[in-house]
Amino acid sequence: MKNILLFGAGKSATSLIDYLLTNAPRQKWHITVADQDLMLIKSKTGKSYYATPAAIDIKDPAVRQPLIQETDLVISLLPPQLHIIVARDCLQYKKNLLTASYIDPEVRKLEKEIEKAGLLFMYEMGLDPGIDHMSAMKLIHSIEKKGGQIFSFKSYCGGLISPDSIDNPWQYKISWNARNIVLAGSSGASFREKGKARELTYEQLFDHTKTIQVPGLGKLAFYPNRDSIGYMEAYKLENIATFMRATLRFPDFCEGWNALVKLGLTNDSTKIQTDNLTYFNWATQHLHLDKQLGHEDNMARFLGVSSKSKVIRQLRFLGLLNGEIINMGEQTNAAVLQHIVEDKLKMEPADKDMIVMLHEIEFERRNMATRMHSYMITQGEDNVRTAMAKTVGLPLGILAKLLLQEKITLTGLHIPVMPEIYNPVLRELEEFDIRFEESFE
Repeated sequence: MKNILLFGAGKSATSLIDYLLTNAPRQKWHITVADQDLMLIKSKTGKSYYATPAAIDIKDPAVRQPLIQETDLVISLLPPQLHIIVARDCLQYKKNLLTASYIDPEVRKLEKEIEKAGLLFMYEMGLDPGIDHMSAMKLIHSIEKKGGQIFSFKSYCGGLISPDSIDNPWQYKISWNARNIVLAGSSGASFREKGKARELTYEQLFDHTKTIQVPGLGKLAFYPNRDSIGYMEAYKLENIATFMRATLRFPDFCEGWNALVKLGLTNDSTKIQTDNLTYFNWATQHLHLDKQLGHEDNMARFLGVSSKSKVIRQLRFLGLLNGEIINMGEQTNAAVLQHIVEDKLKMEPADKDMIVMLHEIEFERRNMATRMHSYMITQGEDNVRTAMAKTVGLPLGILAKLLLQEKITLTGLHIPVMPEIYNPVLRELEEFDIRFEESFE
């Protein structure tokens, strides 16, 4: 009997746990799910004979380390800042580690030790990052194998709400970690465009959104995502003129979020006292209010929009224009905003989310320029078995199976850009209707 230890039972863990438990009888696995919330674990594992819930404080080495010692494979869906403590334990106790999170500078320092120990630490093995890497590299390798010279690569991905479930002016509902949504883009973005390195600050990101046509959905807005340039080496496209990874949203979302950024409501660095503070006074803390104007007119004047505009409707929907008291004690603006969006933009039980991924690659072959589009649209089932949980969790589960079957011999610290990873994983993902359509022009 092989043992799998999963840290984290949150929104993204549902499909992963389902996959591991479905495969457990045939593969002779046992899964331990560790999280601080016992009821949350049990809601995901049910009464399965093949699952053991472990309600623990992840930060406590006295309970964390024995679990790692006793397992054959560790999967981490913890908040990003906690991965490093698990990674150090996995190195100490010689355990392979899989996670959907980005490679961070701290684990990068362990790279030589991981390789020396003969372990595999596979990071960025979820959706974005994850499926984006695998599907992109499959295309890139295929084009290059046929003699194509790539000169432009653009990759887009978004966790959206299905059009059938849109019922608010934001055209958005939360299907994953709300804190990550609030802080998305806060580090700005860098990418290459027509041979030049470009950088956008956080304040510029949502103010410079453009749109792209997606088959069956029409126009979606996008903004550059994090440090695209840092992936040019991993994709072995160091010398191409254009390279960008971007996040997709419905256009109305970007317009509204730009207003929240301008108001300073996504700031996570300074705490303010929210007891006896109204939502309107919180939202306008950086404004010079004209007492002769109403709430909506003051807000509209600052944002440079009409008081009857879509943006004002969006702020009204979040409750930012009323006189209700917050009463959350001392909090950062980002924490208050997270509390608001978790309430106002939550998915209802019957709501369905949607994942959209699109690669646009321009290349030259036999003196002929070609533009290729490869896209994937995946719908969720409800507000628990979401498309987000499916696309984040299944790649981890499939790779876990391959590792425990000893079909993968790769060692070291990696992201999934090599054929021995992406070929079998993408092949099995198609069994779950996660597949790409291609077109050329």
